[in-house]
This record gives sequence, structure tokens and C-alpha cells, in this order.
Amino acid sequence: MTQPPDQPPQGGFGPPQDQPPGDRPPRDRPPRAEGFGPAPQTPPAQGGFGPAPQTPPAQGGFGPAPQTPPAQGGFGAPQPPAGPPQQPPQPPPGYGYPQQPQQPGPYGSAPGPYGYPQQPGPYGAPQPGYGHPQQPPYPGMPGAAPGGPLDGRPAGRKKTALIIGSAVAALLVIGGTVFAVTGGDSGGGGKKKPVAQQSDDPKNSATASPTTSGGGEDPENLNKGRRPGEAKVLWYKSAPDVPASGADAPGMWITGDTAVKAAYKQVFAFRTGDGGTAWGPLALPQKICAVTPQKSADDKIVVAYLNGGGDRAKCNQLQQLDLRTGEKGWSAEVADGGLFDSALTVELTLSGKTLMVARSQSGTAYDIDSGEKLYDKKKYGAACFPAAFAGGTGRLVQVASCGAGTAKEHEEIQELDPATGKVRWTQPVKQGWEVTRTYSVDPLVVYLTNRDKKTWNISTFTKDGTFRSEVKVNEKFAPRCGWAVLERELQGCQGVAVDAGMLYLPTDSTVSANEIVAISLSDGKAKWRVKSPVDQPMEPVKVEGGKLIAYVQPSYDAGGRVVSVPVAGASHRTTTLLQNPQGAARVEDTFYDGVVDWAGGRFFISSGRLSGDDDSKEQLMMAFGN
Repeated sequence: MTQPPDQPPQGGFGPPQDQPPGDRPPRDRPPRAEGFGPAPQTPPAQGGFGPAPQTPPAQGGFGPAPQTPPAQGGFGAPQPPAGPPQQPPQPPPGYGYPQQPQQPGPYGSAPGPYGYPQQPGPYGAPQPGYGHPQQPPYPGMPGAAPGGPLDGRPAGRKKTALIIGSAVAALLVIGGTVFAVTGGDSGGGGKKKPVAQQSDDPKNSATASPTTSGGGEDPENLNKGRRPGEAKVLWYKSAPDVPASGADAPGMWITGDTAVKAAYKQVFAFRTGDGGTAWGPLALPQKICAVTPQKSADDKIVVAYLNGGGDRAKCNQLQQLDLRTGEKGWSAEVADGGLFDSALTVELTLSGKTLMVARSQSGTAYDIDSGEKLYDKKKYGAACFPAAFAGGTGRLVQVASCGAGTAKEHEEIQELDPATGKVRWTQPVKQGWEVTRTYSVDPLVVYLTNRDKKTWNISTFTKDGTFRSEVKVNEKFAPRCGWAVLERELQGCQGVAVDAGMLYLPTDSTVSANEIVAISLSDGKAKWRVKSPVDQPMEPVKVEGGKLIAYVQPSYDAGGRVVSVPVAGASHRTTTLLQNPQGAARVEDTFYDGVVDWAGGRFFISSGRLSGDDDSKEQLMMAFGN
């Protein structure tokens, strides 16, 4: 697969700025990439689940696969590359324009959703989220475009766009070229870790706990001069010291009156009301390398950490934690799979009481309460290997790579019984297409990319795995996802919400107001849209109580805000639930790869990665409320 043309990256909140490929973004004014890419002149490619690849399809398929690359998008086959854009080149927006439909799609008369061959990639350059990009998450790593690592640039700071990283994962792990692409030796599973996973710099390995600023303390005067109607900063925590190379700070879980956050080698718990220590912090022997983004019904999570400090350490140590008490539960070591299937990196997902631990070509399921091993998911059929999993609300979805490196190479989506691993249905994906993200597993909404054709697709499915619809909206969208290089991270997206009938996506914007578009899952068409109430972009957070909760980004002279939008009826106007204070806008705007949540009438934001820069004072987490 070849790399598409360069394009500028995009990131958190700051103003856009151009940047040559490979350069690190400036700390004060990093660049950004926009929506989905300029629209080419040819009709869009179409969706991707149509006929299966060259062999007869597995159950749930759509007919035999073509011998040559198909001519449709999304789940369907790719379309020949389009000519130059109709307008002058510009930073391609995050996903690429979903253009007007053309010929019948892979499902009979259904037209394809968008899929012109986009410019640098289906979404644009990678961007980790809010705040200053202190440095790329993995210095020197291959660039990961939002729809796949198609760009080759580090992340920027301004508008938040989707980063879909499965294309690199497919190259490094699934495509049978792990050793050739990543180096290493067979003892390490044939994979070499990214720079961010290298051994710590002993000069920067302190593990100080975050500074407490709860209990009414406000040492930085963030609440000074609060205006009428503004909420207040309830508390905020400075980040712990981390190596100069930076460290991950994955996950954020709000349960009852406790907010829990992982960072580097520790797990912290704060009281939601005043930020006082609820328990811990709990220290782990080595770096935290993966967490369950979800929590179980009884507030259990699992974190994974490295088995050593060297550059060949594996992410194979599991520790269960109780979010309410901080008590450590069971622990386990993830065994390696076969050749090219080590636990160098793992992904964790929860579905009911089942914890699925995904290696590069297999998965192992555990009981979340006891740690008992339930089953393994391994190679099936002629040459199909599990590549990634997504879970939630009692559903477990597996994406498999089949026939890697052969003329019959393709992917398949399966739903599994979480308790037993039994396959409920199989849906083959057309050749050349990769399932890079799941926006939701219930209902199932997936985002796909075709790196060779530089196209993308969003498709939805019924409970039994039958194709339901493809998004058909002529718009530039910009949800927000994390880096995914050595793994696929199907559930790594924020800034997108789904309920039983609608998909909510934010349109792209530079520094001005954008819109959230409500797209029907039944036909893929836009049903309504709502504009940001101020001249700043906003993004969906969740749907609860019949209302869409959205976060409006802060500006240099105003704090962010949380708004609600009725999802039913004829009126879809925003109502402000919380207006953050202007005095905290500067700090609110600096959370790198920000993780956000709205719970109990309070707004929480935390960093997803820490820079390790001793010259800057990073915040780990903040809470706003009345």
C-alpha cells in the first residue's frame, strides 16, 4: 500500500497553522488538519459490505467476491482514484467529504455513502484531542491519519478529528509483514515497540503524586473574577512526574462520588465533589499500557502494565481493580500466542462479565470478577485470525483478518456470545477494506477505510448482523480518536454518540462554530442538525434522558460549556447546562488528548497523555460544577 499525499495534522483547541511533514508542532500554535478532505470530481465510492472476497462468503455475506478489486466504497469494493479536486488544494478535513451518491451500492439499489477517493486519507491528519500537543504520542512513529495512519505526521492542537489507526495495525500485525515492517526478533514476537514504550530515562523517572487542590483550595486563582452564570472549578490535579519521553494516562471512570484516573504507573481516585483523595494512589510495578475503557456493572476495571522496564517489555500483566474501594483483585499474565502473536501490546474490552484481552492475532476471555479463563479466540477457517474486539452492553464484536498476503485477503466482522465465544453471525467485508473503528456496538456502527483508494465508509447493522444502512451526508465530520499504531483500538473514539435510532457526528471547523448532525441509522440520511451556540466547535459526549449532551470547546477568552439538545420533537436548540469560568479557560484548553465526561451535573476533563516536559506544568484532571 502506498502513502497518500502529505497533509497538515490537527489537534486540540488552538488556532491552525501549517507545518511540513514530520516536524513536531510548535507548543503554542500547533497546526491542524480539517474535516474529511476536499471533494474530488468523480462520484463517490460506495459502501463496503457487498460481495465477499474471492471465495464464497461466510454466513451473513453478500455474495461471491470479485476476482479483481471491486468498484465500490465502504464495505463494498473500492472505486478507481478520482481526478484532482474541483477546488484549490487545502488542508483536507478530517474524514473526507461524503459526497453525493452514484450508482447502486453493494446492497442492491442502496447508493454508496461518500467515498470519493479522499486526498491524504479518509479523515485527515492525526490529532489527539484537546490542548497542546506536547509531543507526538509516539515520537518517530508512522503518522496515523484519523481513518488510518495514512498521513505520516505528528498530531497538532486545534480542532479534534478522528484518528483511525487500523491501517498501520494491519500492516504491522495483520498483513503478515510484522517482522519486516517493525524489526525485532522472534523472541519479541517479531515486533519492535514504539519510542514511547522505550525504557525510562532515569533522570526523569520520579513518581510523585498529583498535587491536591481540592477542599476549596484554588492556588492558581482559576475561579478569580467569575462572571454571573459561570460555574466554578471544583478542583484540579497536577500531573505526576513522568519520563522525558512522556507517558500514557489512559481512561477515566466516574462512579458514584469517585473519579478514577490512570497515569504512568499509578491509578488515582478523587472525590468528585472536592477532589480529596478517595483512595490510593495505587502504584503498579511498571508502566500502565492498556485499560478497559468501560467499567463493569459492579464498578470493576482491569489495567494492563508492562512486565519490565526494557524496550522489549511486553504488555502482559493484568490487574483487576475495584473503583469504589481501590482494592486490588485478581491478577494474571497474558500468555503469548503463536508466531507473530505475542502480548507485546494488548487491548482490553468488557462485555457484561467478560473481559476480552486481544493480542495481534488472537484473544483470551476472562471472567471479570474471578479472573477465570473462559475461552480463547484463535485462527479459524483457512486463514482467519482475530485482529480486534469491541464490547459493551452485553455484545462482543470481533474483527478478523483473513487470507493476509494472498489474493483472497479480506476482513470479517463477527458477533460473539460474550460468555462462550460462540459465533452468532459473520459479515464479510469487501476486499481492500479495513474495519478501523466501531462508533457503537449496540447498535453496531462501524467506520471503514480503504488505504489504497483513500476512501472511507460508515455502515450500520441490525441485531442479526444484516447490513442496515450507509451514511449518505455531504459533509466534513471531525470526531476525535486516539493514536493506534501497533493495535487497532476499535473503541478509541470520542466526539461521537449513538442511540437506538441516530448517529451524532460533529462537523469540522477551524476555530468557529460547527454543527452536530443527527443521522438516521435506518437510511443514513441527516434528519436534523444543531449549531454550536458560540463561535467555537462542539462535540457530542453522550445521549442520556432523551437529550444529547455536548461539549463546547473553550476559547482564549471564554471557558468551555456543556449543553443539552433534545433528540426528539421538532426543536433541537441547545440549552446550557454548565458554563465554565473564563479564568480557567487557559488551563481547560491544555489537556492533551483530552478525555471528557458529564456525570452527576459535573463536567470532568483529563489528559490522555503526559508530555514529560519539566518546563511546563501539566494538569492531570479538572472538575467543573455549580
